[in-house]
Amino acid sequence: MAIDLLSIARTGVMASQSQLGVTGNNIANANTEGYNRQTATQATLQSQRLGDSFYGTGTYVSDVKRVYNEFAARELRIGQTGMSAAETTYSKLSELDELYSQVGSMVPNSINEFFASINSVADLPTDLGIRSNSLSSAEQMAININQMQSQLDNQVKQTNSQIESVTIRVNEISKELANINLELMKDQGDNNEILDKQDALILELSEYAQVNVIPLDTGAKSIMLGGSVMLVSGEVAMSIGVSAGDPFPNEPKLTASISNKTLNVEPSKLGGQLGALFAYRDDTLIPASNELGQLALGVADTFNEMQSSGFDLNGDVGSDIFRDINNPLMATGRAGSYSTNTSAAALSVNIDDVGALSGSSYELSFTTADGYQLKDTQTGKATPFAVSGSQLTTEAGFSINVANGPIADGDKFEIRPTAGAAAGLKVVMTDPEGIAAAGLNITANTANSGDVAVKVNAVDRTNTNFPLKGSELSVQVNTTANTFEVFNASGTSVSGPTTYTPPQINTGFGFSFEIDDQSSGVTDTFTFDLSFAEGNNSNAVEMAKLSDVKLMNNGTGTLTSVFENTKLDIGSQTKAAEVRVDSASAIYQQAYDRVQSESGVNLDEEAANLLRFQQSYQAAARIMSTAQTIFDTLLSSVR
Repeated sequence: MAIDLLSIARTGVMASQSQLGVTGNNIANANTEGYNRQTATQATLQSQRLGDSFYGTGTYVSDVKRVYNEFAARELRIGQTGMSAAETTYSKLSELDELYSQVGSMVPNSINEFFASINSVADLPTDLGIRSNSLSSAEQMAININQMQSQLDNQVKQTNSQIESVTIRVNEISKELANINLELMKDQGDNNEILDKQDALILELSEYAQVNVIPLDTGAKSIMLGGSVMLVSGEVAMSIGVSAGDPFPNEPKLTASISNKTLNVEPSKLGGQLGALFAYRDDTLIPASNELGQLALGVADTFNEMQSSGFDLNGDVGSDIFRDINNPLMATGRAGSYSTNTSAAALSVNIDDVGALSGSSYELSFTTADGYQLKDTQTGKATPFAVSGSQLTTEAGFSINVANGPIADGDKFEIRPTAGAAAGLKVVMTDPEGIAAAGLNITANTANSGDVAVKVNAVDRTNTNFPLKGSELSVQVNTTANTFEVFNASGTSVSGPTTYTPPQINTGFGFSFEIDDQSSGVTDTFTFDLSFAEGNNSNAVEMAKLSDVKLMNNGTGTLTSVFENTKLDIGSQTKAAEVRVDSASAIYQQAYDRVQSESGVNLDEEAANLLRFQQSYQAAARIMSTAQTIFDTLLSSVR
């Protein structure tokens, strides 16, 4: 019995020692990030039969397990993904909101200063110093809009760089997880430290994207991102990367590849930092850039049109102050062709009516079954348009020209009518005398249809029959027969009917004009008084009034309101993002607390266990001492 008692005591001492070791390890790792509390499972050894009874033979530690709850860990990963997405969105929007508040404040201020300078020209139309100051104000306004566009472009580049950095880290994690899976499959057992490292990597991965974990029978775990991309399958890791954007190369897309096979990944399905960064770039930065381009087009077109409605200080029809809105340098990036297109068709976009622009982007597609489809990507609504040969004319203020056509079945294009304008805005007028402060007087006959508009584009005041006050000329335009006839002030025909090639009409009386014909065929009459005086300021007065006129977004906003609305929208998004951060943080904290309550180390509990196992160890040691005493007694009794 003494030998049995010593054996029992030994197992008790060893088991207690193991329990103390596990408890001590828990205490030592109480502050270790990602550590899961461990417990030693103790079991009894097989009993031995002596006579009619069974006697116990001691105890042993059968296993050391992590305290781990997969459901709680899954909730934590979900909370981590949501919080990471919310924090990333708020951080980026806060940065953009600050940009609009500081750098962006110069844009509306410079527009107001330009209007003020035009008002000064109206006060003293012959003063060259004031005219020069007005051109300087125009240049400063253009520079400020250029700089704001540059800041937005830098934001896009910075976001693209962050996306690339995240994909690099995701690939590092995927390789580490694949190696861990291989090691777990080799061990054929639970290595708690490796499992802790595995869970810590998966939790970090959930910051970058939504993670779905699939446990395998081998002890390994397969990892999916966003429910659609198998990032890790056993010991095989897939690579996440970025490639040139489609259809715009400077907006990289996300890809997943393994061996020589690559597929495109939809970022909106990923969540986390990756999803938030792509959403910020595509849903906030790009629209903000397009709306800034809308403002630039509005400024350039409005003042260039007003210039064509007046005379400069030399008595000539006013020339453009700003670069023409359809100049190639103002039209960069208006149309993009998808790489999947099978035709060689190339599109160009012409702005027809700045006031009808919305700052939206559009998807143009063509199928044999449905023909052309033009869809607003922000609202999802189909935009009406008419097809005439290789040109598509829309009701949204722009037309699309197709070169190298025809477009093939299934081809798609993205149209951004206002893209590139903010970067291309430039003052092209160099002579302050060119500001068209004086107005010209064109009167439409009261019986006109209203479907035809005219614009004088050249004058020659040396012509003896040039129309001045008291000798006005009236031109009757027949848009059905494409003819015009000229009448003097008394109503007598002095020329024509003469054929013309639309839209240009050269009257032969020292002036020419072009028509904007929106009719199906009418006869309209216009009376021209093109007299000029240096002190005339009527056109400058009309220019100055435009600061309060609702010219943009189909007559619902002024020039400055286009920019201010973008600024307010970004501020609203930033505030909403801040609220989402608070909500996501609360959800994450709740999940974290649950995990800690189960898997975290409670020092009070471990201290109690330490005392309990210490006492158990001492008791087992006392059994050994007792067995030794009994054995010594037996030996002394037989001497």
